Amino acid sequence: MSMDKLQPEDLYSLENYAQLRPEFRARVLAHKAHRKVAIGDHVTLLFEDRLTMQYQVQEMLRIERIFEPEEIAAELDAYNPLIPDGRNWKATMLIEYPDVDERRVALARLRGIEDQVWVRIQGFDPVMGIADEDLERSNADKTSAVHFLRFELTDGMMAALRDGKSLTAGCGHPAYTMTAEVSEAGRESLIADLD
Repeated sequence: MSMDKLQPEDLYSLENYAQLRPEFRARVLAHKAHRKVAIGDHVTLLFEDRLTMQYQVQEMLRIERIFEPEEIAAELDAYNPLIPDGRNWKATMLIEYPDVDERRVALARLRGIEDQVWVRIQGFDPVMGIADEDLERSNADKTSAVHFLRFELTDGMMAALRDGKSLTAGCGHPAYTMTAEVSEAGRESLIADLD
């Protein structure tokens, strides 16, 4: 079942959202917990889906007090591309260093890291993430702390996952070579993204 993109009628009004927010937020945070993969101490992949993007849009509308149809459409245009298409996963990649100076040095050292991140289904070659299709987030001096990745899967990979094969994620940047096992709950949640 491929995920439909969000439409204006899928969103709560600002008034409704104000009432529903505590419960909706708790549901989304529980859902997101399984979809977060830490690759080492400094790189996190947050696998997005329709629910995580609805939350993102609702929060933007709330914070910015957006209720005009054109402005709502602009938010949907910005976030809908991050909803998987049934044959792929889409993830927000965060490079996290709490210390500002350490982060600045790391982002310079890790230039190009967004092109070195992969997922691997047991028995298959790694699938490299396709980074930042909307706009370039790195320059000659440094990478950005946030990137958006798309991982395209084959029928065989999807079948193997459904057959219980394990899933790992990793990074092959020379300055940051790490691998992480995706939890069983995470694997199940990601399988639900696929057709």
